[in-house]
Amino acid sequence: MEPYTFTKIDKGAEIPYKLLLLADETTEAINQYIFSSDIYLLHDGTENIAVMALYKTSDTELEIKNIAVIETYRSKGIGSILINKAKEIAKENHYQILTVGTSDTGFQQIRFYERNGFRKTGIRKDFFIENYPSLIYENGLQMRDMILLTHHLTE
Repeated sequence: MEPYTFTKIDKGAEIPYKLLLLADETTEAINQYIFSSDIYLLHDGTENIAVMALYKTSDTELEIKNIAVIETYRSKGIGSILINKAKEIAKENHYQILTVGTSDTGFQQIRFYERNGFRKTGIRKDFFIENYPSLIYENGLQMRDMILLTHHLTE
């Protein structure tokens, strides 16, 4: 395996929008959470290949707000490396729950999270209709609801 380096970027540092936009539709949507999130970059020695934004929702729960991998590194286990890092960070900071939300049309993403120990726990109805200025489509379907998935760190 190649040597990967995780880096938490400092508050006030340049935000890696190019990477974040791989997982979120608009800069405006990213700006709703990014300034209150901790941002982590995964570097392969020559370039940043992935990003993850973690947001504290409560004293016991940490949410993955954004997780993205550049195309040339997809399907190589990088996403699972990021998830494992998120679990590690959450445990180190005494969180009990790690959550993530994804589109109801993101079938591949839902399977990915389930393979990494998450379970479907809820739905935010009409999330993508109410929070984005125009309709968004994925897999030929209109994104409407957000599927919430949870991993209990004590399991």
